[in-house]
Amino acid sequence: MDNWFKLRGTNAGTSGLLISAVGFIITIALWWVLAEIFSKQKPVLEGQDEVTLFDTLGGDQKVKLWNEPGAEQAAGTRYEKVYPLLPRPDKTLLSFKPLIAQDKLVSNTLHSFWLNLQGYFWAILLAIPIGMVLSLFPLFRDLFSKQVDALRFLPLSALTGLFIIWFGLGDPMKIAFLAVGILVYLIPVVMQRTSEVDETMVQTSFTMGASPWQQIKKVFFPAALSSLIDDIRVLTAISWTYIIIAELLNRESGIGALIYTKARLGQTDRVFAVLIVIILIGLFQDQLFKAIDRIINPFKYYKNKVDGLQDGKIGVFAWIVAIIAGILGGFSPSLGILSYVAWVLAAAGTLFILWGFIKINKAVH
Repeated sequence: MDNWFKLRGTNAGTSGLLISAVGFIITIALWWVLAEIFSKQKPVLEGQDEVTLFDTLGGDQKVKLWNEPGAEQAAGTRYEKVYPLLPRPDKTLLSFKPLIAQDKLVSNTLHSFWLNLQGYFWAILLAIPIGMVLSLFPLFRDLFSKQVDALRFLPLSALTGLFIIWFGLGDPMKIAFLAVGILVYLIPVVMQRTSEVDETMVQTSFTMGASPWQQIKKVFFPAALSSLIDDIRVLTAISWTYIIIAELLNRESGIGALIYTKARLGQTDRVFAVLIVIILIGLFQDQLFKAIDRIINPFKYYKNKVDGLQDGKIGVFAWIVAIIAGILGGFSPSLGILSYVAWVLAAAGTLFILWGFIKINKAVH
């Protein structure tokens, strides 16, 4: 208890886990209480299959019925509690079954996750070389750095019409929208991280006779990348915002389309369930980037070379190749076999990463 209100203190071991569990229980309890506060009694239609009238209406009609209490009096003689604004936690959990069985939650989630990976791939592939060139060479920095900084203030959601004109309504538009959304934030960050590289390392490499290209390869790129991983992790949350916006433009598939459809039908429990899925995916991506950081920047975490790092690097490389193969496989039906190759490589890469971390944990502990 002494550390509970200590500035920048920590609750180590069991104490920290117990407090986290209590915090989770309090959150669920508050959610439940708020759901009950915003609940309302609505009429039930009598018949062979009794159903709450509220559940037979669309989203707009529900709002009207909610705002006009007198409209419900003639609808039925028996009433049942409904949760139109905030569903109870248990109802949200129960809604996963129809989401999976009827609304193809798994396939829609995988589709959005794949779009997210592709957008990230293109953004990182373009941002790192562009950002480093703008930061390292005064000519390009003076020519374009101000324009790049200004792009951060561009409201991309207002440019969706242009992306539709340029790329159509299919997945390429969504990927491009996401990539540009990450790119405008990532390029200035790459420039900043490159400029923050310790001058001592640069001068040491120069003293040892390194050429400008060797300095970029052996000093600037590794040093900037070690800090850049944390920035990429932060941008994960922004990426899901852009994915949802893009999928609302073409509501054929994906989590964004599913959220829009369920909200229009007034099925708030299913909307909250999908939001929980997005949060879980975001947490997974965050941990994934942490794992990749430990593999490609081991000097930040380990004092000596640790057994298992090579296995992890093989897994990361397999994932990169899998993404490239998947992208190429989507370009043409004749290259469709590359999509299967991508799945195999992704599975193999995951196994290598897991095996690498098992070996690392054994070596460290």
